[in-house]
Amino acid sequence: MDMYTTVIASDALERHSNDPDWVIIDCRYDLADKSAGKNAYMESHIPGAIYADLHDDLSGPPVTNRGRHPLPVPDAMKQLFSRFGIGSRCQVIAYDGANGSFAARLWWMLRYMGHEAVAVLDGGWQAWQQANSPVRQGLETRSPVRFQGQAREDWVVTVENVTAARLLIDSRDPARFAGEMEPVDRVAGHIPGAINRFWKNNLEGNGNFKDSSRLRYEFLELMGNIAPADSVFYCGSGVTACHNLLAISHAGLAMPRLYAGSWSEWCADPGRPIATG
Repeated sequence: MDMYTTVIASDALERHSNDPDWVIIDCRYDLADKSAGKNAYMESHIPGAIYADLHDDLSGPPVTNRGRHPLPVPDAMKQLFSRFGIGSRCQVIAYDGANGSFAARLWWMLRYMGHEAVAVLDGGWQAWQQANSPVRQGLETRSPVRFQGQAREDWVVTVENVTAARLLIDSRDPARFAGEMEPVDRVAGHIPGAINRFWKNNLEGNGNFKDSSRLRYEFLELMGNIAPADSVFYCGSGVTACHNLLAISHAGLAMPRLYAGSWSEWCADPGRPIATG
């Protein structure tokens, strides 16, 4: 059986949607309306899909970092993935309605915990709808199992050592990176020394991921002589940076590290330097 580890097309998912070893997880969310994603799921979702909430499931108390969406500790991730029924043989597919920006967070968390067979639905919920694929209403669950993964703790960078990165890459909109606007956090700008790679640059105009060879070219050009594994990505709260990590993995490159606290943690301390422009 083929293992999907980055992205999957909607027709391939539909062929496997009744496979009991395939776990489909709906990650739709709206930062402005925290109940909108769950409400949309209840109204209509991919058959068999369970729901993962960015705030309640994919974030945790501020232990490892103090950004807006703190990364859950490994034990909490184990409990979550056990409740989701993710066994060692399961193929996990995550999707959302926001170009993969929330689904990529779940993708990264599972990869961080050692589960390789996880992919994001290319084009997301919109692609599934455009294909006129079947949908279902109401809450769905899976029987819990014991999740076996272990954390790859060297994949995470904390605020104390983020500036030691050989290459620091900010995943936010260029205007936010430059400090021209800041709709969410209390201070505008970026971490000194960072360069910018907007996560939406991973996508074609139709919302699908760019071809893997194109992504490989773009990221290698961006990183220059720095190996991908020596780079660190961040965003506003450690969510959309995972989209860049997914794109890099889809390009066949080694996984960079994640500064999960991201800008929301960095700028919360007025003693930390801030760059603009």
